[in-house]
Formats: sequence, structure tokens, C-alpha cells
Amino acid sequence: MTAGTVEIIERGMQCLVQGLGDIEAEKFIAAVKRERFDYTEWQRDFFDGMSAEDFNSCAAEYDIKHPFTKN
Repeated sequence: MTAGTVEIIERGMQCLVQGLGDIEAEKFIAAVKRERFDYTEWQRDFFDGMSAEDFNSCAAEYDIKHPFTKN
């Protein structure tokens, strides 16, 4: 595993644990591995069913809650 991959995994785990807690983060990872979760396919299915107005509203709300800080 490259250093960049290790860093991404560490950052991802930190996000999962902060957002879900230790146990729920582990359950999430187990579910993704067990179900062979395809994030790209899930995104397509999720956003294809959303109107442009709803998408824009969700994006604006996300931007307010998670401002870009170049980190």
C-alpha cells in the first residue's frame, strides 16, 4: 500500500468514527465489504432520481455545513 493510500484510509476512518462512532463505523465497513457496495453506482441511482432543484438545494445546504477550506 502506498503512503497516499494509507493516508486516505486513515482520514476516511477518522471521518467514519467521528460521524458514526467506533461500532457503527465498523458495521458500515463490514456491510460495504459484505455487499460489494459500488459507491459510483449508488451515487448514480441516488442522484438520477433527484430533480435539479432538489440537487441544487442539497448542494447549497452541504456547502453551508461544510465550507471549502482547501485542506
